[in-house]
Amino acid sequence: MTDRTDLTDLDQLKADLLETALEAAARAGTLLSEGRPADLGVAATKSSPIDVVTEMDLAAEKLITGHLAEHRPEDGILGEEGASREGTSGVRWIVDPIDGTVNYLYGLPAWGVSIAAEYRGTTVVGVVEVPPRGETFRAVEGHGAFRNAAPLSCRPAAPLDRALIGTGFNYVQERRTAQAEVARRLLPLVRDIRRSGSAAIDLCDVAAGRLDGFYERGLHHWDYAAGALVAREAGARTGGRPGEEPGEELTIAASPGVFHDLQSLLEEFGAWHDG
Repeated sequence: MTDRTDLTDLDQLKADLLETALEAAARAGTLLSEGRPADLGVAATKSSPIDVVTEMDLAAEKLITGHLAEHRPEDGILGEEGASREGTSGVRWIVDPIDGTVNYLYGLPAWGVSIAAEYRGTTVVGVVEVPPRGETFRAVEGHGAFRNAAPLSCRPAAPLDRALIGTGFNYVQERRTAQAEVARRLLPLVRDIRRSGSAAIDLCDVAAGRLDGFYERGLHHWDYAAGALVAREAGARTGGRPGEEPGEELTIAASPGVFHDLQSLLEEFGAWHDG
């Protein structure tokens, strides 16, 4: 049994992790907003020639991991652009310095900084900083979700045919082709489908009631760790295939009244494989 002291210590740890995540995300957001060069170009590619990394991805991850190392030197880190460190504290940080890199490269506003903290394998803090919107999404396990100072709540249940659903498409051609077929089959059954280019923002938009649901195949842990916590703490359900947690195979978040029907259709349509 967990005693009151243990609970107090865990709540204090969560508060400390939230403060650190908010500071790191705000600093990275400022760097990315104010430091973006006019001639920003591609520094590298990853899974395909259109899956890009910019010099600002690398600079932002360096800033974030440096901040974490200074303030939480015993913690582990997993970053999208290669930062990796084993920790001894039981805490691991999951960092995506720019979620929506292609949007950032093109000057589109749907990009953000995503930072999550796990404690003993459970995500306990999530922060998604969205500078173009002037919005900071944050959540602490068991303590709700917020956009800036306002508490968040997902939309009330809606029939699936009136649900606005977000999704995304992978950068690998075979997977994109399969995802397009799933979207083709799903589109007539819902109100409409949106594709912002940032899974972290889409998950936060489920939390904020701007979407009724979201799904995507091929996401990595850093893409959804913070945003999925924000969605859950706003009352949404999250998962993957039936009975599974969100993951690379499939990530789903939706208001409780939409989740089951959306998950069932995605299972029927084979959204969890590449055809």
